[in-house]
Amino acid sequence: MLGSFFVMFTIYIRLSLKQHNMNRLLITLVLLGSFYSYSQNMNNSILQEIIQKKADTLDGVSGNWKFIYKEIPMLCVTDETNNRMRIISPITESSNLDEDLLLDAMTANFHSALDVKYAISNGILWSAYIHPLKELTPEQLENAISQVYYAAKTFGTTFSSTELLFGGNTIQKDSEPKIKENKTHKF
Repeated sequence: MLGSFFVMFTIYIRLSLKQHNMNRLLITLVLLGSFYSYSQNMNNSILQEIIQKKADTLDGVSGNWKFIYKEIPMLCVTDETNNRMRIISPITESSNLDEDLLLDAMTANFHSALDVKYAISNGILWSAYIHPLKELTPEQLENAISQVYYAAKTFGTTFSSTELLFGGNTIQKDSEPKIKENKTHKF
C-alpha cells in the first residue's frame, strides 16, 4: 500500500512540476512530511497515555512503568536517548523450565510468538516485545501489549502471541518420548 502511495506521489509531483504549480507541490510536501513524521514521533508522554488507556493499573515514572493488563503484570522500559522501548511480562523462574519447555519456547519464537519473544534474564522467563521507540505507532503499541499478554498467558500450551501461526506450529506433544538422534546438520 505504501509503495503505491509513493508511485502516485511521484506522478503527482511530475505533473505539478510540468504545470509549474509550486503551490500544489508545497502542499503535497507538507502533507507527506506530516504523514512521515506521524509514524516517527512516539515518546514517553504518548506512550504513557496509551498504556494508561489500555491498562487496568499503571504505576512508575516516565520511561519505567509497571502495569496490569487483564490480570497479567507487565513492565515498560524506555530509553529515549538511544531510541529503545520494551514491554515485558514475567512468566516463571527459569529454574522451573525443563528442556522440553525451553525447546517449545524456542520453537514458538520462530512460529507462533510473532513480534514477541520468550527470553530469560536474571533467572526469570519473560514474554518480551522490543522495538525502536520513535518509530513505534500507537497501533503497534496496542498490538504489542496484546501480544505480550497472550504469549505470557499461553506459555506451556499453544505458546502463541495471537491466533495466527506463521509458517505452522511444529510444537507437538507425543505420548511416547522421542529418541534423540545425535546428528549434525549443515545449512
